[in-house]
Amino acid sequence: MPLFRRRGDDDLDEDLVEASDDAQSEGTPSAGSGPSTPPGRPSGPWDSDDVPDDGAQRLDLGALHVPVPDGCEVRVDVQDEQVVAATVVDGRSALQIHGFAAPRSEGIWDEVRQEIADSLRQGGGAAEETDGPFGRELRARIPTAEPGPGQMQGQQLQPARFIGVDGPRWFLRGLMTGAASTDPNQARILEDVFRGVVVVRGGEAMAPRDLLPLRLPREALQHMADQQAGEEPAKPTLDMLERGPEITETR
Repeated sequence: MPLFRRRGDDDLDEDLVEASDDAQSEGTPSAGSGPSTPPGRPSGPWDSDDVPDDGAQRLDLGALHVPVPDGCEVRVDVQDEQVVAATVVDGRSALQIHGFAAPRSEGIWDEVRQEIADSLRQGGGAAEETDGPFGRELRARIPTAEPGPGQMQGQQLQPARFIGVDGPRWFLRGLMTGAASTDPNQARILEDVFRGVVVVRGGEAMAPRDLLPLRLPREALQHMADQQAGEEPAKPTLDMLERGPEITETR
């Protein structure tokens, strides 16, 4: 999995959202989910048609353009040889970002949020809805086999936050883990990353909840091509580093 870091001088979850057709996605939200207060997108995440001229440097992953703050790392998550997500790492915190297609007529975060909560509870975890900077979100505890500091071997519950924003024909979901999942001060940088993402939905027809197509950035492709050719790699805008720590998937 390529890893990038922005220099100052210049798998925890699997997909908990199952595929569904338009009729299911446009149905009534699941009972108990409750109506959320749509925060809108006056300050992001942005659609490619309304992104401001903010001068921010973003990593071009195709359907997602992800900002890279100074000192942060970006890992491209690959599954079955396809790029499926980007994970931004800030010290002891991480934000995994997925983009999905959504119906034209309505958002899907209310329904998806309830499904994630149900799945976590059935798997021995916990989830509670609360208000956050992007509207309704989930404060969760996710089962993991990896013990934390001072903990015994066996299944443990790791704190996490699920955030989501409905856009025009797309839905952006973030999974925040580590210190940022419980400490608002630690979360600010990663919240700004999520807020600064630009979604390039494109005009192609896609089933609701299909993952938006992502790709490796050109810096990574050029770096790998130079390595295979045995040449000294050209310095990319975002310097490629060694593989970072794993984020465990829950199945």
